[in-house]
Amino acid sequence: MAQHFAHLSDPHLSTLEGVSFSDLLSKRALGYLSWRRKRRFEHRPEVLAALLDDLEPQHLDQLLVTGDMTHIGLPGEFQQAQRWLQQLGEPSDIALVPGNHDACVKAPWEKTFALWAEYMSSDEASDSLFPSLRIRGDIAFIGVNTGVPKPPLMATGTAGEAQLARVARLLESTREQGLFRVLHLHHCPLGDKEKWRKRLTDAPELQALLTEKGAELIVHGHGHRKHHFTLATRDGDVPVISVPSASALGLHGADVAGYNRYSVERSAEGWTLDIVRREYNRGKNCFGAAGSETIQLARR
Repeated sequence: MAQHFAHLSDPHLSTLEGVSFSDLLSKRALGYLSWRRKRRFEHRPEVLAALLDDLEPQHLDQLLVTGDMTHIGLPGEFQQAQRWLQQLGEPSDIALVPGNHDACVKAPWEKTFALWAEYMSSDEASDSLFPSLRIRGDIAFIGVNTGVPKPPLMATGTAGEAQLARVARLLESTREQGLFRVLHLHHCPLGDKEKWRKRLTDAPELQALLTEKGAELIVHGHGHRKHHFTLATRDGDVPVISVPSASALGLHGADVAGYNRYSVERSAEGWTLDIVRREYNRGKNCFGAAGSETIQLARR
C-alpha cells in the first residue's frame, strides 16, 4: 500500500510591521531592509492561505517543512510561526527543521525554537534534538538542522561533525530495517549546486556520508527554486529535490510558490516513488497540479 507525504519550504510567513529599532541592532538590520525593499511584496499571506486550503483535504502520513519560517528570527516571528504551524496540523504530523533566517542571530531558546520544539522532535526522546527521526510505516524521515547563526551577508549553513556522525548511524540503522529513508534539511547537500554565500559549509562531508551510507530521497529548500538532481550512492541513485518558497508570488522572474507531494510503495526491484508538483496560480489564487513523474529506485 502506498504511503503519502509532502514537502514545503521557506514560507517566510511572518510580518515585521511594528518592529522596534532596538530589535535591529545586529545582522537583523540587513534582513529587515531586505524585507522592506522586496520580501514583503514577494512572500504573501494570500498565497499561504491558498496553501492551507490545498493541504487541508489531503491525507498525509507526514508533512516536511524545511525552514525559513521567519525573516530575521525575532521572538515575535517565532510566535507567528507557531500559530501557523498549529493551523497546519498536529506536531506528530509535521516534521520541521530550521533555516538560516530562523537562526539569523543567537537568541534565547525559550523565546524562539522552544515554541517549535514539538514539531522538531523525534518519535522517541533523544539526548540531541537533531538529527530527528520519525518512522511512519515503511518510511524513515531524518531531519538535519543546518540553520546556525552566521556573519552578516552570509546565508550559509552548517550541520556539524557531531550531527553528521549521528546521521550516519541513523541512515545505517534504518537501512538495516529495510525502510525508505528520506533526509530533509534546509540547505542543499550538494556543494557544487549553490553559491558560496549560500552554501552548506560541510556539504562535502555530508555528500561523502550519503554516498557511503545511501538514502532513498533527499529534499531541501533555501534557494527558492525547484530543482531535481541525482546523487550516486552505494545503494543506487538518490533524487535530490528542492522546492520554491511556499509563499512566493514569483515576481521578477523568480519561481512561483510550490510544494511537492510524494507517494512511496514497495516494488519487486525496490521502491516506486511518485512525485506530484503543486504550484500557485496567481490568476485563480489557488494551488493546482503542475506536473508529475514516477521514479523506480532499485534497491537490494
